[in-house]
Amino acid sequence: MQAAVPSPARRRRPWRTAAAVAVLLGAGAYVAVEQLTGGPGEPRCTVAAAGGGAAYELPPERAANAATVSAVAAARGLPPRAVTVALATAMQESGLRNLDHGDKDSLGLFQQRPSHGWGTPRQIMDPVYAAGAFYAHLVKVPGYERLPVTEAAQRVQRSGYPLAYAKHEADAALLADALSGLRGAALTCVVPRPERGTGAAGAARVRERLVREFGAGVLPGAGAKDAGAKGGGRTVTVPVAGSGADGGARRGWQVALWSVAHSAELGVEQISYAGRTWRAADAGQGWQRDADRGAPGAASAVRIITGQ
Repeated sequence: MQAAVPSPARRRRPWRTAAAVAVLLGAGAYVAVEQLTGGPGEPRCTVAAAGGGAAYELPPERAANAATVSAVAAARGLPPRAVTVALATAMQESGLRNLDHGDKDSLGLFQQRPSHGWGTPRQIMDPVYAAGAFYAHLVKVPGYERLPVTEAAQRVQRSGYPLAYAKHEADAALLADALSGLRGAALTCVVPRPERGTGAAGAARVRERLVREFGAGVLPGAGAKDAGAKGGGRTVTVPVAGSGADGGARRGWQVALWSVAHSAELGVEQISYAGRTWRAADAGQGWQRDADRGAPGAASAVRIITGQ
């Protein structure tokens, strides 16, 4: 009996399989090389582990929302515990995404409802407004700093699932401590390189956002200084002064890490503070130590440089 001759489709199938395997192997090799060489890789933000625990990773968009939530707390003089409660709430309600939908008329990071007096839909979809509204309710909860996170969050949210916030407490606390400036260069992000032409326009956006989220005091008299800065107006210099709870090194790292978290959307090329520098070009290497880290003034200001 004559053997059956494979059809053309069947003859081609092994080649298709081999090609697919080759593509996958090539992609894997690319990712491996990117990781080994400190290349950009997949966009992501990473919060370094505390006390030997696991690091926490999240997409840049969510890290930016978290940084805004933390900055609004700083503008109001609220402690890191308030940030932890707010972040745990947003993690549960929206996954730290600024959602334009939800249960019934719920919207935004905290799934706040216009029909329940949280504001207009447009206001609630503004993360700065939404975070401020959350904190305005949180500070009215007696002793919220000493309450379990899930109880403090529930007092504000009145959720149908009051125990759901607890599962986010560890990650929220890790992220809150980093963004509150308590752990130095604890957060880094791998992001795409800024597009050309974002320099001066990007610097203007950085200034505007800093003032809106941290308050006007974040850039006292910095505008005139930056206007004549080397680099054609691409540099934003944020002075760091004082030694109180919101001053000194902690304040500097608050601004520096906020800038990293927002680097993708604001076109930030480089950030320097306290002898450490983050660069979008080699973000896979994280915060690198400067050769002149002991230079005078290294910890007196955060320098943010936007794309060319």
